[in-house]
Amino acid sequence: MDECEHRAGRSFDDYDELWSWSVGDGLAECWAAVWDHFDIVSDDGYAQVVELPSGDARMPGARWFTGARLNYAEHVCRMAAGRGDAVAVVGVSQARDRVELTWDDLIDQVARARAGLRRLGVGEGDRVAAYLPNVPETIVAFLAACSLGAIWTSCAPEFGVQAVLDRFQQVEPTVLLAVDGYRYGRRDVSRRDELAAIRSGLPTLAATVFLPYGDHAGDPDGVVSWDDLLADHEELAFVRVAPEHPLYVLYSSGTTGLPKPIVHGHGGVLLEHLKVIGLHGDLRDDDTFFWFTTTGWMMWNFVVSGLLVGCRLVTFDGDPNHDGPETLWRLAADEGITWFGGGAPYFSACRRAGLRPGERYDLTRLRAIGSTGAPLPADAFRWIYDAVHPDVMLSPISGGTDVCSAFVGGSPLTPVWEGEIPCRYLGAAVEAFDEDGHPVVNGQGELVLTQPMPSMPVGFWGDADGSRYAAAYFEHFPGVWRHGDWITITDRGSCVITGRSDATLNRGGVRVGTAEIYRVVESVAGVADSLVVHLEADDADDPGDLVLFVALTEDAGELDDDRQATIRSALRTGLSPRHVPDHVVQVRAIPTTLSGKKLELPVKKVLRGAEPDEAASRGALKDPAAFDELVAMAPRLRRRLSTTD
Repeated sequence: MDECEHRAGRSFDDYDELWSWSVGDGLAECWAAVWDHFDIVSDDGYAQVVELPSGDARMPGARWFTGARLNYAEHVCRMAAGRGDAVAVVGVSQARDRVELTWDDLIDQVARARAGLRRLGVGEGDRVAAYLPNVPETIVAFLAACSLGAIWTSCAPEFGVQAVLDRFQQVEPTVLLAVDGYRYGRRDVSRRDELAAIRSGLPTLAATVFLPYGDHAGDPDGVVSWDDLLADHEELAFVRVAPEHPLYVLYSSGTTGLPKPIVHGHGGVLLEHLKVIGLHGDLRDDDTFFWFTTTGWMMWNFVVSGLLVGCRLVTFDGDPNHDGPETLWRLAADEGITWFGGGAPYFSACRRAGLRPGERYDLTRLRAIGSTGAPLPADAFRWIYDAVHPDVMLSPISGGTDVCSAFVGGSPLTPVWEGEIPCRYLGAAVEAFDEDGHPVVNGQGELVLTQPMPSMPVGFWGDADGSRYAAAYFEHFPGVWRHGDWITITDRGSCVITGRSDATLNRGGVRVGTAEIYRVVESVAGVADSLVVHLEADDADDPGDLVLFVALTEDAGELDDDRQATIRSALRTGLSPRHVPDHVVQVRAIPTTLSGKKLELPVKKVLRGAEPDEAASRGALKDPAAFDELVAMAPRLRRRLSTTD
């Protein structure tokens, strides 16, 4: 704020004034301040902070820090200077013993992996794909590829063959790094056949690098071992590239059709992550940063950027409940984690289980907690402050793979309001638009961005004319990014996300986001998870059918009439009579993607009669059997729906 006040020639009374300047007249100056504050290393600096496209529209087409040449990995590796013996990365896994890398270890292994990739023919612009778990070696390989100007892309080993090929075939990788199995809790999972099928389905591969992991049966044929990749040492160097040069390709969830291959650039990711992690997250070189994630979710990429500010990372691979629901809290105590992140459903599950980790473990070093993946309900806010730590910065964030970051979240300068996201991030021009494209306050609207951000995608891979990219975000409100979420922005600057706008329930003119339904339903005793779909009717006077699926906790038994009545009553009083479900159906588990998103639209399509394989790609699902259960009951449900008066 001090830096921006100097540049603006004025003082800011509070965070809101700073934010307003950062997305208005001070947009370029704010990002220039981020560049200077974090001392970005670049050939010849930059000619212009942001170059906007010609014409009236500001997006898409904005270019950032034109003329600069930089490298993301260089900004990570420079943090080793003078602190080589400090620990950079700790790897905790259920497949092997704890691994610890100092900064000197990290730099040495990155240099060796870089030399190995060069021997395999990898150079600037080549794609390096990883079928690897969340372990320190994955970070090493990513930084090595990045240092060469190569383009990284990854899938977690739990992805099925088709889900992996749907992603990797689009970018035609030169090298694949992989494991042939992993351990989840106490169960060893072989991926040997899957790895063979993936290699066979990627004809562009020049080599496969194999990382022995867990209980494997020897190296597959025709692979380069991890040790061989790291056999030679060369001085670590960095290919500096334009800010828009691809750093990595991430993918949309891919529940239907091919996942969108979203290209992110070196400069956009570097500046955005430094802003969010170093300013909003307030992470420093004496912090220990953890977020429960896999390599198939953009939060892995986000957490790796903790190295940009020199903090220690803790990676975890395995079942977060394998030693009971306190597994990750025990990890936080053992590793002295100061910044702990997880999915909103995880915190809600801990609350329902009656956990009080702050009383059982030493969490005194914990100073911040992050939540994402779904809206964090108000009772989870209360539980965190009561049962975990009374004085943490709670930062529920919301953004996505599309920007590999968040638009809204917490800040050291803003209060935490129960059930709300504290603020809009600096440089993120977030508004709530009504149907006519006008901003609204204290009312629900479409989450839009009216100004460009550096980490907006460079584009989609293979989308030469940019038409798919433009159609994905800029068609609904021309020149404005439409994200696809409902958001309410309060008059004090905080935000509430109420679910995907393409899954909104509109019954009799009363519009409610699905997240609001879940917040109410999952507060009912015995309900572990839920999913709701609205099957609209053709007749405008017919409200259609609202179908609620619920998964109960292990001790709750069956969905009896009393619990159904409790659910209906809670929705009637908590939301509106129009959002009381017509049908409440018990299921074993709610189907989600591998990153935890509920399959609202695929389930709706199946209930409409779509073929299951057309509605969802099973390889992209966390628990395909949960989706199969709904598919199996769909014909019976359709008969019930068609005969309901």
